[in-house]
Amino acid sequence: MTVTATSVDQSDQLQPRRTSGARGGRLLRLVPAAASALCGVLLYVSFPPRTLWWLALPAFAGFGWVLRGRSWKAALGLGYLFGLGFLLPLLVWTSVEVGPLPWLALVAIEAVFIALVGVGVAAVSRLPAWPVWAAAVWTAGEAARARVPFQGFPWGKVAFGQADGVFLPLAALGGTPVLGFAVVLCGFGLYEAGRLIAERRRSRVVRRAAATAALLSVAVPVVGAVAARALVSDSAEDGTATVALIQGNVPRAGLEFNAQRRAVLDYHARETHKLAADVRAGKAAKPDYVLWPENSSDIDPFAYPDAAAVIDQAAKDIGVPISVGSVVERDGKLLNEQILWDPVKGPTQTYDKRQIQPFGEYLPLRSLVGAINKSWTEMVHQDFSRGAKPGVFDIDGVKVGLATCYEAAFDWAVRDTVTHGAEMISVPSNNATFDRSEMTYQQLAMSRIRAVEHSRTVTVPVTSGVSAVIMPDGRITQKTGMFVPAYLVQKVPLRTSTTPATELGILPEIALVLVAAGGIGWAIASGLRARRAGDA
Repeated sequence: MTVTATSVDQSDQLQPRRTSGARGGRLLRLVPAAASALCGVLLYVSFPPRTLWWLALPAFAGFGWVLRGRSWKAALGLGYLFGLGFLLPLLVWTSVEVGPLPWLALVAIEAVFIALVGVGVAAVSRLPAWPVWAAAVWTAGEAARARVPFQGFPWGKVAFGQADGVFLPLAALGGTPVLGFAVVLCGFGLYEAGRLIAERRRSRVVRRAAATAALLSVAVPVVGAVAARALVSDSAEDGTATVALIQGNVPRAGLEFNAQRRAVLDYHARETHKLAADVRAGKAAKPDYVLWPENSSDIDPFAYPDAAAVIDQAAKDIGVPISVGSVVERDGKLLNEQILWDPVKGPTQTYDKRQIQPFGEYLPLRSLVGAINKSWTEMVHQDFSRGAKPGVFDIDGVKVGLATCYEAAFDWAVRDTVTHGAEMISVPSNNATFDRSEMTYQQLAMSRIRAVEHSRTVTVPVTSGVSAVIMPDGRITQKTGMFVPAYLVQKVPLRTSTTPATELGILPEIALVLVAAGGIGWAIASGLRARRAGDA
């Protein structure tokens, strides 16, 4: 009886330990999931308005750690968590006026791309020099996300978080794909180098080929960025132009500003008249042309003579052409249009926005969206139509490229203004809908990347801020505050040479996508061979 009692007592004493051990095992299994989400958050923190660009490196080092050697199912989940950690805070501005549902739906869809990238990274993580293949897989994921669904949503490209970083000159070498690839490669390379160092300490074995590959994964992007600085210049190649940006401000932030269209037009005209008065008083240099933002006249000046009169008076007062952002209806089509308004001739040239924003300027799946929330279909009661031609205004011999607001996120929409002769680029925008969110700063960073990518001055006139002048080396030389009326006047360099990124266009992205496809194909073939060998 004593022996039996003792046995029962020992069993009872061991039971809590087993339970505790099982609980500890479950908690340990949650570590990769938590780490993946936190690495996504770390990548978000590397983005503007913060200047912590370098946090992208530990973010991808950690992402490499959680994915290496995982099964495809585990990698899918871990990649999705990384995507949520990154995109939920990055895109929260999309909920400012329409509530959380569109924001959550957008993030849920976009994170699927990152989940699939996770599967690809896990697959190639068993290959030699795996950081190269893995970084190419990430680039392929960004390429897909920039094209589908609804013609893509490239917001959150890794390159757009690097405007203040040492890798920025790589934008001139191969555009956003090469810049983003370099950052991701360096992050994965850092993890691989750390892993090999830890392995050496444990086993005293040095794998020279793997160590060399890891070292090159870190060193080549850095050395390449230093070498690419030779491509970055802000010297004037075709003289200079004095340009003025008008930020008229809006009566109220949010979607209501659209209901106050005449007030917005009057505000921009008033600020232009103020500039004209300061020019006459010798307080400001006279510009060669004036740039108003997107939606600065949502009243169609071709249909409403009073709106045309307001613009015409402003142009006559300043005495130079004004590029006016307007909403016009022509041949039954609604267009987001830039109009070049000459003080003598009136409207002379137009550019119609080509990359229009889904769920903002047109409504895909209108009947489904209306069934969910009828008010959303009322906000976009008529879809905008797309323009067909690149935007380049010839203003007294100076060619000014135009990429309207959302278009700045798309590589092709900015590049083809330069290939059609633009000596500088303007990105007229309207961010009033998104209040004081980070959206404005994220978009401004895109314009800084574009300046270096194509070696052009980029101006960003915005209805409510932040308006800015950006040099071809990516430096902001002037900027306004948010929700204040202001003007900026500056002499800027005009440039005609093209960077390798401009010349190569989509080719670097295609090459990296092919590298990713080759790596995944190699990984699949290796897995099949290993399985056959095991069966044998």
